[in-house]
Amino acid sequence: MYLLVALMSIAILGLILCGILVELRPGLSKRLRPWYRPALGTQLVAFVIAQLGLLLLGISDALAAPETVAAAGGLAEISTGRGLAIIGAGIPTGLSTIGAGIAVGPIGAASLAAITEKPETLGRTLIYLGLAEGIAIYGLVISILLLNKI
Repeated sequence: MYLLVALMSIAILGLILCGILVELRPGLSKRLRPWYRPALGTQLVAFVIAQLGLLLLGISDALAAPETVAAAGGLAEISTGRGLAIIGAGIPTGLSTIGAGIAVGPIGAASLAAITEKPETLGRTLIYLGLAEGIAIYGLVISILLLNKI
């Protein structure tokens, strides 16, 4: 497991250093072009393989662990099924937040451009931004409803 963590750390460090190098010296990237893309691809593949390995090792460790009981607070036992149910209840919030972020970016940029040209469109653009942000709130509501069922 430590080998996978080391592999993942080296791969992500290589990606970061290559990005910094190309950002600081854009002219240098043209000389490095023959090896630059394959090196980044190799580092990215190593990172993904290490991430999958950690995921598989982490799942096997979690499944091998005995069930735990909360000592205080009167909470029920946390089993693998209950833990997965809690994770499943959190997924709608995470995915809807990502979706709202993807939606708000272009809408916000277009809103600023529209407001710059016609300031009277401010109210309409705020409504569009609110609708895009509502996606995240819908996911939060679904997660709260799911948590009430657990």
